[in-house]
Amino acid sequence: MLPYERDAATAEDLIRRAIDLLSREIRDYPTPIAGCDAQYTRLIGDRRRLQDALNALRSTPFVPTPRALEPTG
Repeated sequence: MLPYERDAATAEDLIRRAIDLLSREIRDYPTPIAGCDAQYTRLIGDRRRLQDALNALRSTPFVPTPRALEPTG
């Protein structure tokens, strides 16, 4: 494993742990009043951002080359 791969795996683990912590905090949060609880809404937004970051780390982006200018299939 190359050093950057190790660091990416560490980042993925840390993001997963943060998502788990946020999910627990959201689950244990007192029932919010719809549309009035900014802290609850922030927790939901933070979890979404972390999930998006995790998906980005796991994805394989297309990088154009002279032989493949566009993705296939």
